[in-house]
Amino acid sequence: MFDIQVSEELKSRCPEFKGAAVEAWVVNTPFSEGLWQEIDSFTEELRNKSDVDDCKEQYAIAATRTAYRRCGKDPSRYRPSAEALRRRLLRGMQLYQIDTLVDIINLVSLRSGFSIGGFDADKIQGNQLVLGIGRENEPYEGIGRGILNIEGLPVYRDAIGGIGTPTSDHERTKMDLQTVHLLAIINGYSGEQGLQEAADFTLDLLRKYANMKEGFVTYFD
Repeated sequence: MFDIQVSEELKSRCPEFKGAAVEAWVVNTPFSEGLWQEIDSFTEELRNKSDVDDCKEQYAIAATRTAYRRCGKDPSRYRPSAEALRRRLLRGMQLYQIDTLVDIINLVSLRSGFSIGGFDADKIQGNQLVLGIGRENEPYEGIGRGILNIEGLPVYRDAIGGIGTPTSDHERTKMDLQTVHLLAIINGYSGEQGLQEAADFTLDLLRKYANMKEGFVTYFD
């Protein structure tokens, strides 16, 4: 079990923050047909009821954008991942198909509006994570993005540095087909609303599509 702390610098700017950490032992696969049927169904549902301009009005996305501004980042230049995923679908583009664990995280994020960090827990250094704010010139390699300027972004750090922001997680702790120990962190900058539902949905998808052997949720603030 990981000890996840929220720093005072983050709390002072985002006092509403609540988090949920889903830790699970799983089997990853390159593709899950059943999961993609759910993703395709959600995509159709979203496109029928929303448009691109609605994205930033969804309560969890709006709260994450507000947190960015409070921490010193422009959310229109560094979009929260949940917003970026929704915008992609609403522009008529297909969701990236990566692997089952990443695809599960993306579906939960799309449905809930929460930006979710998905990590290979065995790659995290130490058993404590601290949520703070990115510093000037802090080294950070985003997944598929190269060097990312995380100054002013909320960031989780392990014993040796940053591993996750709501815009992009770090290459060092990313999930792959060998991942058997998952840590997913759901970031509720809007508070408790919808947090338990998102965590329960994550566990449900892991049971159905990632052969979850054991899993639990811890809440923190």
